[in-house]
Amino acid sequence: MSTPPEKSTHSAKSTPADGTTPADESTPADADGTTPADEILDIVDENDEVVGQFPRGEAYARGLRHRCVFIQARDARGRIFVHRRTPTKLVFPSLYDMFVGGVVGAGESYDGAALREAEEELGVTGLPRPEPLFKFLYDNGAGQSWWSAVYEVRCELPVHPQVEEVAWHAFLPEDEVERRLGEGQWEWVPDGLAAYERLKAFRSPDSP
Repeated sequence: MSTPPEKSTHSAKSTPADGTTPADESTPADADGTTPADEILDIVDENDEVVGQFPRGEAYARGLRHRCVFIQARDARGRIFVHRRTPTKLVFPSLYDMFVGGVVGAGESYDGAALREAEEELGVTGLPRPEPLFKFLYDNGAGQSWWSAVYEVRCELPVHPQVEEVAWHAFLPEDEVERRLGEGQWEWVPDGLAAYERLKAFRSPDSP
């Protein structure tokens, strides 16, 4: 049995396992001096049970398993919200994604995080509560692992994405998303791709 990580509440300055720059070095601090890397996350085991807490930057740097939400947002015409992440993101900077979402804060529920993240990244208020679909453990075998809850939501409001999170965005028809995936010209976030493939299987009429 592995030893649960110690609880820590201090901010880390180390470099994440994927080589990206910690947000506290590349993202402006809030009015109170905190940065995204300072956010406290629940650290969880392979059964999604909480075993400790660490700041986000340190959790990334040490490859500690945490929780994330993925929300597929569609407009009134059924098109999928697709965006390119900003170059200052802590993980997967400047890559494309077909989900909005992010980490679940310490003590926060998946459902609460899904609504919060969707409204923040889309830049809307009054969004319907995202519908939970399924959960899976993402693990790339290279020190990046998080329990991932997948949701969907219909957004019929004008969107104003966060400039700190989104460098480009558009609502694209699903067949165009599939075409972009096949072309290989856009580099997509790997965890989003994993969630997307599972979502397609989940929606398949042949799925159990």
